[in-house]
Amino acid sequence: MSILQDKVAIVTGSARGIGRATAELFSSQGAKVLVNDLDGDVAQQTAAEIDGDTLVFGGDLTKPGVCDQLVEAVISEWGKVDILVNNAGYTIDAPIHKMSDENFQRMIDIHNVVPFRMCRAVAPHMREPAKKEREEGVEVFRKIVNVSSISGTMGNAGQANYSSGKSGVIGLTKTLAKEAAFMLQKAGKLSDNSIGITVNTVTPGFVETEMLSTVPERVVARLTEQIPVRRFARAEEIARVVHFLASDASGYITGQVWGVNGGMDM
Repeated sequence: MSILQDKVAIVTGSARGIGRATAELFSSQGAKVLVNDLDGDVAQQTAAEIDGDTLVFGGDLTKPGVCDQLVEAVISEWGKVDILVNNAGYTIDAPIHKMSDENFQRMIDIHNVVPFRMCRAVAPHMREPAKKEREEGVEVFRKIVNVSSISGTMGNAGQANYSSGKSGVIGLTKTLAKEAAFMLQKAGKLSDNSIGITVNTVTPGFVETEMLSTVPERVVARLTEQIPVRRFARAEEIARVVHFLASDASGYITGQVWGVNGGMDM
């Protein structure tokens, strides 16, 4: 049996790059996958190229109510959510003295507000079945994996907005991991039994994706010198770590930050 057989996974921003590599890997391991992109046509094309059971949701996740609509589409189609990967994101770089309020806020919206809304939307669909399973003595893992960035842990010149957003992902991860690790009782006390929901984050370094396709060669050469393994990551290398954190094999890992950056942050 495949590792993610019959699991239902949502991967935001999954028409390209790390998100697409993750969706492809999940599908190859038996998962049903929601493919999402701002451009619905691009998401549809990606889904058509992925072997396996997929569902497409195009739309701007930063708009109020859209994250809830995405999750409801998954529940309507498959009846459950086992895995959420918050991957959607992009950059708008500028030194802080040239950065507008709008471009700072856009990074906070896509990298902080959207993951918060997605986690909130899936929460009842993860917690309610988990309560029943715990009462029955059955252990079923459900996973949230957030995609941050090395810019969120080390900072990066010209990315005050992006770094702030990606740093916030780590705080969200650690807080939700603590909330999910225990079942809140009506009396307000914490049970000592886990409900099988883990929350972790990965922090990629420089990755060979469209986001870096316009970077000048001299800049790429300078960045490569900062990486101990002397190359950029491939999207599938990030996806493999996301896959591990989304699988039952990582059931005892939660609230952790996984650097996948060729040793840049050692």
